[in-house]
Parts: sequence; structure tokens; C-alpha cells
Amino acid sequence: MSGTSFSVLPQYLLPKRAMTAFAGQVANAPAGRLTAFIIRRFIERYGVDMDEAVNPDIHSYLTFNDFFTRALRSEKRPIAPADYVCPADGVISQLGVVSGDRIFQAKGHNYSATALIGGDIELAEKFQGGSFATIYLSPRDYHRVHMPCRGLPVRMVHVPGTLFSVNPLTVRGVPGLFARNERVICVFESELGPFVMVLVGATIVGSISTVWHGIVNPRRSGEIRDWRYDKETPVLEQGDEMGRFQLGSTVIMLFPKNGLIFNPLWTPGRTVRFGEMMATRIDSGNTV
Repeated sequence: MSGTSFSVLPQYLLPKRAMTAFAGQVANAPAGRLTAFIIRRFIERYGVDMDEAVNPDIHSYLTFNDFFTRALRSEKRPIAPADYVCPADGVISQLGVVSGDRIFQAKGHNYSATALIGGDIELAEKFQGGSFATIYLSPRDYHRVHMPCRGLPVRMVHVPGTLFSVNPLTVRGVPGLFARNERVICVFESELGPFVMVLVGATIVGSISTVWHGIVNPRRSGEIRDWRYDKETPVLEQGDEMGRFQLGSTVIMLFPKNGLIFNPLWTPGRTVRFGEMMATRIDSGNTV
């Protein structure tokens, strides 16, 4: 067994679901001074810049999750004049071409796009030969997720799964991690074509929510749930919030073949911010 495999062995042994449930209870509990103490220690530990927050007063947050999902000042995340903008703060884990049905995870590992989106072969075929980008949101990052372009939510699927950590070490060591973890698949139609945003859960991620539904996984039933919308949901503009994590995780985006060209500055390991230029559509007159 390799060193990486040994290092992720605890991920298989830990009671991840119980840990996540406990973390969720603590993060949602209004505990007064204790809440402020936890927030202060978290800021110190991860170097969170509260000058970016709409509300920088840590004592005003009723719960830790209120702090964790805090809003940022709009001038701190301007929206670039681009066809597609980055939907979240984080680090690029991987990006590139969907090769057949396979998405690159890390050296020696890839996974099925069909499995990632809940087993829907017809939907997955729309993205064969297309593009993907995976963004990891660390604990210090802003944890709201925004629209890369204008789009209409047409479907949402909640796929139960395990709750491995999604930190870089675990991603390198656990095969098919993103297609195994709990996740929420959001399907959009847009003027630029269909696209998918997958919000991937992880250890101690208390919940995942979308702006049109609210919390998607308040109770983990173990069953796949599928919502289809017939123009019941509002169109979301580029830069609008579409969802959020209560504690950190990963966003994976899928786009059709010949749909876009990524910003050439985007490479694995690069730190990115919500609102920066992500990609240009191929038939656009814009230049990267």
C-alpha cells in the first residue's frame, strides 16, 4: 500500500456520518459567548479575512453556520466581463476534457460522469467530450456558490453517499471519491447551452442548500431524490447565488463539447475567486 493510501486509511474507518451529524448540531446551535469564541478561534486558525464580510462583527452571528455562510461585500468580488465567471472561492482541483464518460480526479484516478450525476446515461451523454472544472472550497473560503452564467434550473437530484473528506490528500488517495460522496446535482439550461453544477458533500458538511429549494438534505434518507422543474424556478443571472455549503466542500461543473475555452491562467492548484474570468464560449468574439 502506498504512503497516500496509508494516510487516507482513517477515512474508511471513521464514523463519518455520526461525526457529520454532531458537527451539524454544534454549528447550528445558538451558544452565545461560546459561539463567538469558536468563531474567533476559527478565524485565527484559518486566517479568515473578515474585512470582506458584509457583517464583520463576530458577536452578531447567532450560530457558527451563520458566520460560515456569511455574505461578502460586493465590491470585494466584482463580476468580470466574461461569458463564464468562477462560481466560488477556492482552489482548482482539476479541469479539462470529459474523456468519453471519464473525468480526471487525480494522478491514477478518474471516475464516471454518469455515476457522478446519479446514473443518468442520457444526461451524461450531453457532456461526453465536453469540459469540466473541479473547485475545492477549504474551511477558510467563502462558502456560497454562484452562477457562472445566466441560467434556468430545470432539474435537481440529491444522491446519498458516503462522506469522505474532499481535501487534496484524500482526493489523491480515494478512488472515485466525487462519484461516491453525497452530492446535489443541479441541471441548468442557458443561452450558452446546458450545464451542470454538482455540489459535493463531505465529512462534517452539515447540509447543502439551493436558493430555489432551501436545504436539500435535512434528513439523509438513503434514497435518490429527483426534482424536475417546468419553468417553476426563476432564471438566475450571472453572479447570483445558487447554493451554499454549511462547512466546506467541492463544486464540479460540466459543460458540453465545443462549448467553451477555459482561461489559460486556470491550472490545477491555482487559487481562484468568485467573479473572476473562468471561460469564454467558443463562438464568442471575446478574447481570454
